[in-house]
Amino acid sequence: MAETKDQEAVPAPPRNVRVIMLGLMITMMLAMLDNLIVGTAMPTIVGELGGLNHLAWVVTAYTLAIAVSTPLWGKFGDLYGRKGIFMSSIVVFLIGSALSGMAQDMGQLIAFRAIQGLGGGGLIVGVMAIIGDLVPPRERGRYQGMMAAVMGIATIGGPLVGGTITDHLGWRWAFYINLPLGAVSLFVISTVLHLPKKRIKARVDYTGAALLSIGLTALVLVTSWGGTEYDWGSVQIVGLSVLGAASLAAFGWAETRAAEPIIPLRIFRNGNFTLMNVIGFIVGFVMFGGVTFLPLFQQSVQGASATNSGLLLLPMMLPVMVVSLFVGRAVTKTGRYRMYPIIGGAALIVGLYLLSTMDTDTSRLTSGLYMAVMGAGLGFMIQMSMLVGQNSLEMRDMGAGSSTITLTRTIGGSFGVALMGAIFSSRVADTMAEETGPAGEKAVGGGQLTPELIEQLPTHIKDGYLNAVSNGTHQVFLWGTAVAVLAFLASWFVKEVPLRGAAPAKEDAGPAGDAGPGSAQAEAEAPVKV
Repeated sequence: MAETKDQEAVPAPPRNVRVIMLGLMITMMLAMLDNLIVGTAMPTIVGELGGLNHLAWVVTAYTLAIAVSTPLWGKFGDLYGRKGIFMSSIVVFLIGSALSGMAQDMGQLIAFRAIQGLGGGGLIVGVMAIIGDLVPPRERGRYQGMMAAVMGIATIGGPLVGGTITDHLGWRWAFYINLPLGAVSLFVISTVLHLPKKRIKARVDYTGAALLSIGLTALVLVTSWGGTEYDWGSVQIVGLSVLGAASLAAFGWAETRAAEPIIPLRIFRNGNFTLMNVIGFIVGFVMFGGVTFLPLFQQSVQGASATNSGLLLLPMMLPVMVVSLFVGRAVTKTGRYRMYPIIGGAALIVGLYLLSTMDTDTSRLTSGLYMAVMGAGLGFMIQMSMLVGQNSLEMRDMGAGSSTITLTRTIGGSFGVALMGAIFSSRVADTMAEETGPAGEKAVGGGQLTPELIEQLPTHIKDGYLNAVSNGTHQVFLWGTAVAVLAFLASWFVKEVPLRGAAPAKEDAGPAGDAGPGSAQAEAEAPVKV
């Protein structure tokens, strides 16, 4: 089939793709593990470096740098070649990790975490874009399913690894552990990954990059500070919201005039790509919200230990891994994918609604079953947003498109945690005021209590606090259910465009698999030289 000038060939997967995947999986693990390990080590870090009032910035600086740099790494990969840009992001991440481990005060740690985040922004998008370069969409599901499994393993194992490292090696090794893993990844990528070298002679869209950075910075600060550092109606939050909206509007205008825009707006003309960004945003919204508030409910109401907090999420993350692997193989075998976001959206709605029914009498077994339903829903949807989104793109936009999907999921997670946190805090405060009055609010102190401290509270205050957390959790997941309905509705509008790449069976060929010239689903046959 003839190719148009705007569409490059989708390569057949190279013979050593499994070795390449090893390096990519290690890199994905680095990206996913870091915040989880560091979060476990934070109490020890604060104890040594001090600066408790700046604690939130250790996370915010990292998150902010990732959000700002993600679309830039993706676009640079499109312009200057995927391999070199990807390895550069790993190097920057490792430099930030080494510097963070050597930090002597909280100010240094925050600055070095920002450097680490600048590199981290290129890790996930680099992995996904390279998979998009190497593997036809028809066969891509199984590999992206492996990446979803890595995400689940990191979520479960991160706190365990972080606690073990902090207890036995010291908190600095929470950062140093990245160095040997990163070195292995760099070695594998440099020796076995061979992609066509390219360099597009185009002026970098500095105006768009600056406007996008300002807009994303403002949005991340709004979600990080709103309701915690400042009231939602404060001048600071309102001002940042206006700045973010104005900057992003100006960014959209600037992209229509740039020769090589950071995020080409033409990619949103494809209905499937736009829908996958909507679904990705909602998946990030409910997933990160659930990861934040489920352990809090389990520890406060059900009395679970926080020592191995990652294990508390096992009932949710295990179905994510299993279903993601199953869906990936099924898509590769059949080439069909439209039904999976629909099934996932329905399961997500059911799981979130069941979680909203939890109260002080809900057992761990029951809550675990509810979490499993939610996890199955996420497993059907997580990798589909990237797979279908990439299948909707021309090869020249693979990096920019992959980074856009990654970014929308990240921003969705930030909004989910912020908005659900505001709902939770408001409901807890109202319930405490109704059931215990000022005495209860004073005893609780407005913060989360450990199971040990809860047991020491007077009975009526303890009961009031447990009811307050239960009511807050109810509201969080009820709102999450409403948001998940939007993803379910959006999934019905997804069109099943045949996946690019040679079909493994004869029945997949024929009129349904043909595409007109220039279409995103045009088959490609030329392999990448490895």
